[in-house]
Amino acid sequence: MLPKIFKPYDIKLKNLIRIGPKYDGGYVIDKRVIKKTHYIITCGLNDDWNFEKEFVKKNMHCKVLAYDHTVTNNFWKKRFFNDLINFFLLKKLRMNKIIDIFRYIEYKFFFRNSNKHYKKKIVKKIKNIDSEETIKNILKNKKQIVLKVDIEGDEYNILRDIIFSSKKINLLIIEFHNISKNINKIKSFIKKLKLRLIHIHGNNYENLNNNIDPNVVEMTFVNHKKFKTRNYKTNYAYPLANLDFPNLKRRDDIVLKFHE
Repeated sequence: MLPKIFKPYDIKLKNLIRIGPKYDGGYVIDKRVIKKTHYIITCGLNDDWNFEKEFVKKNMHCKVLAYDHTVTNNFWKKRFFNDLINFFLLKKLRMNKIIDIFRYIEYKFFFRNSNKHYKKKIVKKIKNIDSEETIKNILKNKKQIVLKVDIEGDEYNILRDIIFSSKKINLLIIEFHNISKNINKIKSFIKKLKLRLIHIHGNNYENLNNNIDPNVVEMTFVNHKKFKTRNYKTNYAYPLANLDFPNLKRRDDIVLKFHE
């Protein structure tokens, strides 16, 4: 069972909306933040910006600034050849594979003008100014921010910076990996953060841990000073019907249970 502190605060279901696809890459957020947001800061991009694309459709004045040092020209070359091979091998999925082959063109189209992708790693302390950046620096002169963090375990290195900058953040989406190993770090983060947890979802790409909990959880926090939430924990059952969906479609979604 998950710690009680992992249980979200109560929020009206009508205020929750899923942005992005009904699988990996989609997240549940408070829809009230959409029109109030000036920047989406994305830490960890890979080949999926569906969340950002749908968000920007709902608020065309919002800018996307993405940081991922792994998405390079070599990344796209490998991706193209793999997609080309899959196109010829997987005849039943051929139409989907055509779309995959042209993903790079979509990437170039989306990250132009006001939307930017920086090939930099998000770190606790900068050692190489050309290839690294910190949360503090990114958020320094910005406000009305949605911060989205999925950096495969490196999130634990930047939790202090997120806490420091939390007053500027409208909404935080963060994926925590290897939670059984890092449970105390996550609990401490939630206690210190000046944002309120409003949603949690278990990522089913990995197996359950020894406590029958997911190894990876996705959490959404909102700035409750700007967007009102109730002062007590929710009694909703997670996953939420019609909002949550399994990251990996061929596996059942993970039912979350919390200590009382």
